[in-house]
Amino acid sequence: MDEIKKLKSELIEYGKLAGVKNFTPGYSGNLSARWGDKILITSSGSANGYLSEDEIVVMDFEGNLLEGNKKPSSEKMLHVEFYKQRPDVNYIIHVHSPYLSTFACCRIPLDEPVMAENVFYFGQIPLADYGLPSSMDLVEKTAKYFKDFDAVLMANHGFIVGDKTIKDAFLKLELAESYAQVVFNTKLLGGAKLFTQKEVDEINSLKK
Repeated sequence: MDEIKKLKSELIEYGKLAGVKNFTPGYSGNLSARWGDKILITSSGSANGYLSEDEIVVMDFEGNLLEGNKKPSSEKMLHVEFYKQRPDVNYIIHVHSPYLSTFACCRIPLDEPVMAENVFYFGQIPLADYGLPSSMDLVEKTAKYFKDFDAVLMANHGFIVGDKTIKDAFLKLELAESYAQVVFNTKLLGGAKLFTQKEVDEINSLKK
């Protein structure tokens, strides 16, 4: 299997898994993979959970279509900017999963230290200001976080995460959605008891 087929296969596999877990309902969201100086990305109007090979196209870092018969996702420049800022990121997943989208729509960042795993893997998940979907305004408002964060909430929109492998990106999506659900549930019970700064520092020291 050549590299492009392998990358398409990965995007299809994890798109389907995201669909099974209801992280990417309907036509929402998009996936991409870095391919040298090119990007494989899902096409406009495709559904992450039901992808076929012809719904994954190749574009350059200017967003120009190079291979395929469909238009790249309308959010293509968001992916381009993430890859440009982060040479360590090879895969990007953008979804409108229910709990993460709930926080995005309430314009509440996920920045409370309530679970060790979330402190360890994210520190926090910041909230980007609202920008019209598919617009450069959205790209600019979201991209300011890419250098320092693997995952970002987008106001009244959804969630984006990038990582070295697609498995790592997906596991961070899964962890983030669970984090959002736990924080939501703690609000119903009167609020979580947060880690102290000392406890946060102790968790972060495990990275060393």
